[in-house]
Amino acid sequence: MIRFYAPDIAETGMLPETESGHCCRVLRMREGDTLYAVDGRGNTYECRLDEAHPKHAAVEILSVTAEERHWHPRITLGVAPTKNSDRMEWLVEKAVEIGIDRIAFIDCRHSERRNINLERMRKIAVSAMKQSLKATLPEIEGMMKFRDFLEYAGDAKKFMGYCSDDFERREFAREYDGVSDVAILIGPEGDFSLEEVAAAVEAAFMPVTLGNTRLRTETAALYAVTAVHVIENQD
Repeated sequence: MIRFYAPDIAETGMLPETESGHCCRVLRMREGDTLYAVDGRGNTYECRLDEAHPKHAAVEILSVTAEERHWHPRITLGVAPTKNSDRMEWLVEKAVEIGIDRIAFIDCRHSERRNINLERMRKIAVSAMKQSLKATLPEIEGMMKFRDFLEYAGDAKKFMGYCSDDFERREFAREYDGVSDVAILIGPEGDFSLEEVAAAVEAAFMPVTLGNTRLRTETAALYAVTAVHVIENQD
């Protein structure tokens, strides 16, 4: 089932220009056809196409359904962007498909990249939301200073993937309870600095290991998000 992203559909009764083009020009939908749109806030709209215009398609809303997320803990991921931006785009796509609430890109001492194309990341998130038949769009934050993320994580149960033995590390899969909101911090390929780890520990982050192998940044991040879902669904 194809879904369209229309964040203001309840107020305007319109599809955005990009979605209008996809609906009317690419899919060749016509007046009277039924379509489905999501607003990114958990609502799905069953609509009838009233005006098949490729720039401003108008619809009549037939019904609205509130869709609950299929996971319960609120999942926040903070990750230091890799030098290759394609890896971060892949991560955003897959994390949204699996299920996540917030993604923030973190500027660390050893970061190899200190900027991202936020607009593109958000477009990838929208596409992944629609493709995976979700109705809630995760928050995608731009570059954030390391210490700012420590506050951004809020009251969640906090973990940071860490490679060195300079601080005691525990196993993430044993420490996460599967119920609490969770914030996961994944560092750059050069790992976090000792000062960053000390600051994170002081802010109640627990240094953890994600297994017996050393993972790339994007792999570690996706592993952690997936583990939250697996642990939540264990009996």
